Amino acid sequence: MYNSPCRKLTGLVGVSILQSLENAAQARLCSWDLVQLCRSSTSKWITFQHCNFLKRQYVTKTTEACQRAKPKQEALTTPLVKQHPHLQDETVIRQVQQISAIDQHPSSVQSSKETPTQDTERASSDEDPSTAQETRQWKEIKVMLGDLPGIYARLSKIRLTALVVMTASAGYAMAPVPFDPSCFLLASLGTGLASCAANSINQYFEVPFDSNMNRTKNRPLVRGQISPLHAVSFAAACAVPGITLLALTVNPLTGALGALNLFLYTCCYTPLKRLSITNTWVGAVVGAIPPVMGWTAATGSLDVGALLLGGILYSWQFPHFNALSWNLREDYSRGGYRMMSVTHPALCRRVALRHSLALIGLSVLAPALDVTSWTFPLISLPINLYISYLGYSFYRDADRSSARKLFFCSLWHLPMLLLLMLTCKNHGWTRKTDPWLTV
Repeated sequence: MYNSPCRKLTGLVGVSILQSLENAAQARLCSWDLVQLCRSSTSKWITFQHCNFLKRQYVTKTTEACQRAKPKQEALTTPLVKQHPHLQDETVIRQVQQISAIDQHPSSVQSSKETPTQDTERASSDEDPSTAQETRQWKEIKVMLGDLPGIYARLSKIRLTALVVMTASAGYAMAPVPFDPSCFLLASLGTGLASCAANSINQYFEVPFDSNMNRTKNRPLVRGQISPLHAVSFAAACAVPGITLLALTVNPLTGALGALNLFLYTCCYTPLKRLSITNTWVGAVVGAIPPVMGWTAATGSLDVGALLLGGILYSWQFPHFNALSWNLREDYSRGGYRMMSVTHPALCRRVALRHSLALIGLSVLAPALDVTSWTFPLISLPINLYISYLGYSFYRDADRSSARKLFFCSLWHLPMLLLLMLTCKNHGWTRKTDPWLTV
């Protein structure tokens, strides 16, 4: 009766013995591998490579070490969203509506400091869609009446206008005629008004390009402080009285030169800035006309002295503007302006040096044309040599430091040169119009 259980017992014992023998043989192989790895290694320390047998041992026992990848978790959604899917879209719309505008009104800044509970209550109580649409739109900048003079000054580039009036006054003072204060004031006022109009129209055309430049992004038209119609009206209010004043109260030649300068600056120089580097030469002609206008306002004719003054202003502008544009190359490139410093940097440096040296020759030409005495080229030689040296440094180094030095030198070089020229001018009118001095 015990035969069948005994047979089963002996079978189980035999299977267990065979399994223990297999495990012993496998363990012997693993221990042998470990010994071989330790003998073959030249390193004195045990590394992770010595534990590769553990990895093999882990992989061979597939029945004991079997892992499965976890399935991807589904998106957690609340039962309320499952039952009503349209609620999810409404929450997204709420979040978009709460995004604040870039240019916030002071009232919106004050309301942002309130508690979140008040924000949620206000969002839930938004019933008027027109009010919500108005909050998302851009706010028009309200300008007070007292801010208009400053806005007009920036619109007309008041510092550039002051430089234009100064050069026109120097041309009037250099003319060999008696000084007439009333004519001088009228000529200066008309020239200043024409310059304000030209600069205003220039900014009107360049609004989309000035917004891309750090140097011009704060101009009134770019910031929206005044409307384009307001700017054009201001330009017309300056151009018409200015040209009329020059033509009727001074002389028609000066009025024609003022109208020509306004046309060249607004219709030639401004569009050429985005087309060709010849805009620099056209701009130099524009800057050379004001001293000629001052000379013609005093004499009523174009003489060699007027052309000499125009030539000095023409040459001076190249080291001045080329040095300025060298440090603004990134800005001009973003604005899309084709300047020599951006497209032809080597030519930009050569032209600046060339016209710096030309100032020495023009100063020597002044006494030869009987505009000044021969002391003028001598006393003006140091400042002309200095700006020529800085022009050569800019040509040689082509860095920001040399360009900055040349630009700042040009700012004081022109007033100093015109002042020296005025002190050394030939007073030919005293011998022609004052006969009692010859008695």
